[in-house]
Amino acid sequence: MNRPELLDTAAIPNNGGELRLFREGPHFAIKIAGGGELMHSRAHGSEDKLAEITCTRLAGCTRPRVLIGGLGMGFTLAAALKHLGPAAEVVVAELVPGVVEWNRGPLGEHAGNPLQDPRAIVFVGDVAQVLKTEQAAFDAILLDVDNGPQGLTHKENDWLYSPAGLDAAMSALRPGGMLAVWSAGPDPMFTIRLKKAHFQVEQVPVRAHGNKGARHLIWLARKR
Repeated sequence: MNRPELLDTAAIPNNGGELRLFREGPHFAIKIAGGGELMHSRAHGSEDKLAEITCTRLAGCTRPRVLIGGLGMGFTLAAALKHLGPAAEVVVAELVPGVVEWNRGPLGEHAGNPLQDPRAIVFVGDVAQVLKTEQAAFDAILLDVDNGPQGLTHKENDWLYSPAGLDAAMSALRPGGMLAVWSAGPDPMFTIRLKKAHFQVEQVPVRAHGNKGARHLIWLARKR
């Protein structure tokens, strides 16, 4: 077994702790200092599905505009670009500047260097800022932030999944647009909040690695 090698650290803004990038043989892992592993380049099946399930439903859009909250290791962005046409625009908001640099460096190759795609636009900052300022701007919003509604790395992420955050997402979506949310596990209260925000809700179980690995959940919430 390859011994993990610490490559770099990155501070989470607003005293949110520290992320650490490790190399494990041919793979990489991102961990939070004092906590567990957040993501690994071996297991990204559910992140791929988040983009695939959502973006394939945008086939009728001639110039789809998509917002992704959370760059991570770039797999969600790469999958979204794969399933969208040449006229699409994908805005990816990443809170931690170091994560963007990692994706432009050693991590990029694993996901196919999606940041080099001209359809991808990087916003270095909180995705909440985008949701609060954009109105009827996106055909889909994909939230792959933290660990889902039960955040681990940044307490302010809780706003995204609150009634106020869901109202902002609703306003940022175009008519018929979709909010897709990745989560490490189920959260019945979040399902209730989505319905109270007047979304049409579907829950899709996915696995971390193809048909194997940990079970995760994706909410698909469509604006009526």
